Amino acid sequence: MPIPTPHIAAKAGEIAKTVLMPGDPLRSKFIAENFLENPVLVNNTRGVQGHTGTWKGVPVTVMASGMGIPAIGIYSYELYNFYGVENIIRIGSAGALRDDLKLMDLVIAQGACTDSNFVHQFELNGTFAPIADYTLMSKAIEAAEEHGANIRVGNILSGDNFYSPEGCDGNDKWKRMGVMAVEMEAAGLYMNAAYAGKRALCICTISDHIYRGEALSAEERQNSLTQMIEIALDTAVKMDKV
Repeated sequence: MPIPTPHIAAKAGEIAKTVLMPGDPLRSKFIAENFLENPVLVNNTRGVQGHTGTWKGVPVTVMASGMGIPAIGIYSYELYNFYGVENIIRIGSAGALRDDLKLMDLVIAQGACTDSNFVHQFELNGTFAPIADYTLMSKAIEAAEEHGANIRVGNILSGDNFYSPEGCDGNDKWKRMGVMAVEMEAAGLYMNAAYAGKRALCICTISDHIYRGEALSAEERQNSLTQMIEIALDTAVKMDKV
C-alpha cells in the first residue's frame, strides 16, 4: 500500500523506528510538547495526533492508538507494514486486579490474555499466546530499574468491553489465574507485531483498582504519568542500535 495510508498522513521518513503509542491523542500531544525535542506534527488524521522529535538525540515518534484492539490493530498494522516501524511501545493505563497493586504502580505486560476475536483472522489451529518481544521488554526493565520504578512484570488482560453486564466481567476468574491488570489494546498489538515480525511492548500505569474503587482523574491520567513516559523514551534510546 502506498503512503500516506487511509489512517496516517505522514510521508516516507517522517516516522521513527520506535513509536510510543498512548491511547489518548491528548496524551500524545502532551508527550510531544513536554518531552520531545523539536517535535513535528506528522499525523492528525481523525484527530489521532502523531509527532516525531528526538529524545537524548534519538528520533522517536509518539502517536495515539485510540481505544480498543480494533483501533490499535489498524494503526500498528500500518506502522509496521507500510512505514517500516520496528518497535511499538504502548504506554497506557490499566485497572489493577492484584491486591498488592496501588495507583501509579507500573506493570509490564509479558503476556496479554484477551477475550477478543481479533486472533481469528489469522486462522490458527489452536490458541495463540500474545507475548511481548523479549529484547524490548528487557530494555524497558533495565530502564525502569535505572529510574527506581516500582514495576511488576507478568500477565495482563486486554478486554473488548469497558462496561460489562452485572456479574459478567469475569474479573475474579482472571485474578485467580494470576492476571495483574486489565486494559484494552496490548493483545492486538502483540499479535500484529508477531505477524509482521516486529517488536511490541505494553507498559501501563495503574490508574484504578477494580476491587478497591480507587481511581486517578482524567486529567491525572493525561498529564501525570511522567515516570512511565520517561522509561518508554529511554527504552527507545536503548533500542536505537539494536
